[in-house]
Amino acid sequence: MTEPVSRSRRRALQLLTGMPLLPLAGLPRHAVATPVGQPLHYRFGGMAAPTLALPAQMAEVFVASTLTRGSGPDAPTYALGYETFFLTGDSVPRTGGGRVVAGGYFDIHNAPIPDASAPDKRQLFSDCPDGMSLLQVPGARSPRRGHNRLFAVVQFEYASKNAAGESMSRLLPSPIAVLTLDQHKQSGTLRLVSYAPVDTRSVNGLWITCGASRSPWDTHLSSEEYEPDATALANNARFKTFSQNLYGDPDKANPYHYGHLPEVTVHPDGSGSIRKHYCLGRISHELVEVMPDARTVLMGDDATNGGFFMFISDRARDLSAGTLYVAKWLQKSAGNGGAADLKWIRLGHASSEQIEALANRCRAADIVDVKTADPSDPAYTPIPFSGKTQWVRFVPGQELAAAFLETHRYAAFKGGSLGFTKMEGTTLNARDKIAYSAISSVQPAMTDGSGGIAIEGPLAGMVYAWKLDGGQADDSGAPIASAWVPVSGAPLLLGEDLATPDALGNLAHPDKIANPDNLKFSEAMRTLFIGEDSDRHVNNFLWAYNVDDGRLSRLLSCPSGAESTGLQAVDDLNGFSYIMSNFQHPGDWVLKEKSTRLHARVHATLDPIVTARYRGKFSAAVGYLTLGRRVRPG
Repeated sequence: MTEPVSRSRRRALQLLTGMPLLPLAGLPRHAVATPVGQPLHYRFGGMAAPTLALPAQMAEVFVASTLTRGSGPDAPTYALGYETFFLTGDSVPRTGGGRVVAGGYFDIHNAPIPDASAPDKRQLFSDCPDGMSLLQVPGARSPRRGHNRLFAVVQFEYASKNAAGESMSRLLPSPIAVLTLDQHKQSGTLRLVSYAPVDTRSVNGLWITCGASRSPWDTHLSSEEYEPDATALANNARFKTFSQNLYGDPDKANPYHYGHLPEVTVHPDGSGSIRKHYCLGRISHELVEVMPDARTVLMGDDATNGGFFMFISDRARDLSAGTLYVAKWLQKSAGNGGAADLKWIRLGHASSEQIEALANRCRAADIVDVKTADPSDPAYTPIPFSGKTQWVRFVPGQELAAAFLETHRYAAFKGGSLGFTKMEGTTLNARDKIAYSAISSVQPAMTDGSGGIAIEGPLAGMVYAWKLDGGQADDSGAPIASAWVPVSGAPLLLGEDLATPDALGNLAHPDKIANPDNLKFSEAMRTLFIGEDSDRHVNNFLWAYNVDDGRLSRLLSCPSGAESTGLQAVDDLNGFSYIMSNFQHPGDWVLKEKSTRLHARVHATLDPIVTARYRGKFSAAVGYLTLGRRVRPG
């Protein structure tokens, strides 16, 4: 008697028979057949970095990479391309009717925020699309024949400037939106149907939403980085301007409402609802990853004195309560990025409701007393904070507020290693039980030992690989209720600084990663995707690294001066896989900063092209990689 095949097993077999990897117009769904039980291999063919010989390639999104599906000489190879849903600032259909400005800013009353410096007082819009999650919602159906209904949540980090050229960074409440998309059932191609801004009134608006990830339960896990320092608000003109733009009142915004983890749930009608989780620590959240247990959350921390944080929720698929930990780095070596074992310090247990209530009623002075010069008082403890030393004394009885609202200071006080510099995206290789984290730049706080880390590493940064295991205990000896705890780490990939700039002005080797930021891993492709945020590459790149054969392939080049953002690798949505990719702030030239003059040799040639292509450098793209023609028949 033949054993019945379960639904999940049938799905696995279906994928192994060679479903298209990326949207490919005109390709039958079963065009590439592989015997059941044998995995389909994917090989990316990298492209050379663009040069000034063809300046448009440096000034726009450029893709000349390939993908081979299968192994052997007869495996078909396809050209990769890039498709945009929109440029920010475009007028797009609004979900429910009418039109809306893509990436447009709204105040707490959902009224458009005008650019007072523009003659037409146009609505301010972002040139910095960032985290994106492509997902499917049960019950959502497309009215178009031959199409499935999908959605993408997209967030916008900041606006680089207003019409007068004045910096707008950290001055505006970050927008977030749900894109309604139609997926062609045969080709997998995606088409924008409509755009719905998410109402953020219930969470007091959003602050600097950067990287993002899709949860195992198909919600969008957002971020709020660079949390405002609640102990130093008197001279914080930026935060007061943010409050003015959000509330119409420079003193109304509460700093303890920002620096948390927002979560967006998409509904079948294309709308989105949002809540903030106050119990995952108030840190510089960047891009978190939830482990397969749907409880363990690994969190990077994009700060000068950042930590490696972990949260374990009380219940699966629910981040509203749990226990927060910070890692202690037990260094084993310093060279080539260093290596260490990790131990975990328990900071506290709380619910989001508890911490939100504390945020509503506490001022900084109720939690901690901070000195920026040595008070010569043993009651104060020196800690590293934002590249400097501070001396702190926590108010007795306020440990819960300290752990979850003054997390950076409290984690350092408790003995956590707050020496990581710009620890950004984190992702998971579940089969090998390895997590990866991007260190965007190795700065003095990571090399001088002040934060408990003293390694040698390039300014171009690196990607750490963390071994994960269960059976671990925290600093008190209590068991940690997770089988996905990072226990040791060392670099997987390192950038390479150049002693002198190359012919284009690159300060890091152009054929290696530099300043990695976004990270996503594809289980099906056995590939780690890496997006750059570099001031050491003249163009930022999107890379693919095969963890089995060690092949590093350049997939995409962003417009010069732009950062690669919005990265997401989706292994299966109705039989198709996707690599989502955005970019932000094209033409953000480094001409004088840090005496590097990174773009000095290309600026005059590229600036007119970037200016013409991207709405005067006010716009940037939201989109995804596509498959095109076969370049080698199978």
